[in-house]
Amino acid sequence: MRLTRREAALTLALAALPCAGCAAAQKLGPAAAGGSAKATAPGSASPSSEPASPSISSPDGRSSTASSSSSALPLAGKVVGIDPGHNGGNFAAPSIINRLIWNGRETETCDTTGTQTDGGYTEALFNWHVALYTTADLRAEGATVVLTRTSNTGVGPCVTERAAIGNEVHANAAVSVHADGGPPGGRGFAILEPVADGINDAIVGPSAILGADLRAAFETGTGEPVSSYDGVNGIQPRDDLAGINLSLVPKVFIECANMRNAADAALVTSLRWQALAARAIAAGLASFLVGRH
Repeated sequence: MRLTRREAALTLALAALPCAGCAAAQKLGPAAAGGSAKATAPGSASPSSEPASPSISSPDGRSSTASSSSSALPLAGKVVGIDPGHNGGNFAAPSIINRLIWNGRETETCDTTGTQTDGGYTEALFNWHVALYTTADLRAEGATVVLTRTSNTGVGPCVTERAAIGNEVHANAAVSVHADGGPPGGRGFAILEPVADGINDAIVGPSAILGADLRAAFETGTGEPVSSYDGVNGIQPRDDLAGINLSLVPKVFIECANMRNAADAALVTSLRWQALAARAIAAGLASFLVGRH
């Protein structure tokens, strides 16, 4: 899919932001926000080497620049894992993403292509944009942000690796950003929370708190209703996702909207709403990190 000039600028801008906490993440391959390491999955494409601006502009014209490490910033010293689900290159790499892995309870595929709107706007691109906006918002508050992928042109990494990235950098909290492909008549967002499986037992309670904070912030910040078809009051426990089955840090998934619903599709394809969704995700994370830790 061809990016608009503004979308391309958005992707390139964040890549130029300096990163104060990339060292641990770079051992794994994916970069902390603003880094340049390659993704770890076989067949991953390298991020663009084009020049970029030192700041990131939102659709409403406001700019978010890299923050200092001042202890006065509310999230200084906090490490946040942001996992933009899927990847733009997954469509062309079935032999890689269809490889079976162990997710802590059962086998699942390494990754999937994700869903898309009826008009062909992919979930992978939506997730990537929201992750970039969220990263900029969190870093403006002093957080170190680690991304599980560094572009929307690569493949993977596998869902097991995505969980491992947050574990290796000892993230204080992590969120996997997604959009759903539910029934066309249903709309809304849902928070997917871990179920105890032995590996993740210690993070189930904190993840439920994170999920509640994220749910409240997203509903207030975006006006999006909780899902009419997934979970109860916007919360859905899941035991079939490696990203939370294998996590050792508080982590949830957010399905920001239903891409197969006409009303939600109009939102997810809007850069303005993507930035709004990201701001709400950052607010939920901040509430958890400041209020609970």
